[in-house]
Amino acid sequence: MRHSTVAAIALVLMAGIATSRQAEAQSADAASIEPPATAALDEEAPFLAENTVAMDKMMSGMAVKPTGDVDADFTAMMIPHHQGAIDMALAELRYGKNEQLRRIAQEIIVEQQQEIAAMRMALGQPLPPSMPVPTQVQPQSQDLKTAPSPMHMHMHMNKDQSR
Repeated sequence: MRHSTVAAIALVLMAGIATSRQAEAQSADAASIEPPATAALDEEAPFLAENTVAMDKMMSGMAVKPTGDVDADFTAMMIPHHQGAIDMALAELRYGKNEQLRRIAQEIIVEQQQEIAAMRMALGQPLPPSMPVPTQVQPQSQDLKTAPSPMHMHMHMNKDQSR
């Protein structure tokens, strides 16, 4: 009986040593993993800064004092929310490289501007002055070739569908 107790203790100690060595090996592996390249983080810094400004502006704009008019309060909160989406999409156009996401960002800009205008009209508010849709922003790392506008893509798609 005594021999089996000593053997059991020995097994527990050996298991503890093995676990300790495994933890040390994992710790060494973790130490050898390098943090994300600082160059990549530095490259993303302008995007992150612009996105933070857009988010802060949106959040403060959405903090409205209730007026007792549900429609006016809804619109007062939704317009900054939509403008925040526009501002974030513009940051994607400036810094993003994925063409599919850049096209989605273009669509967000157009759609959110249209919804802002519709909400203002529904409440009889004046519309902002007309200006070109800012969807032609090129990513910083690309050449100056112009991507098709969402309206151009829509018109082209409709023309192809009518055939």
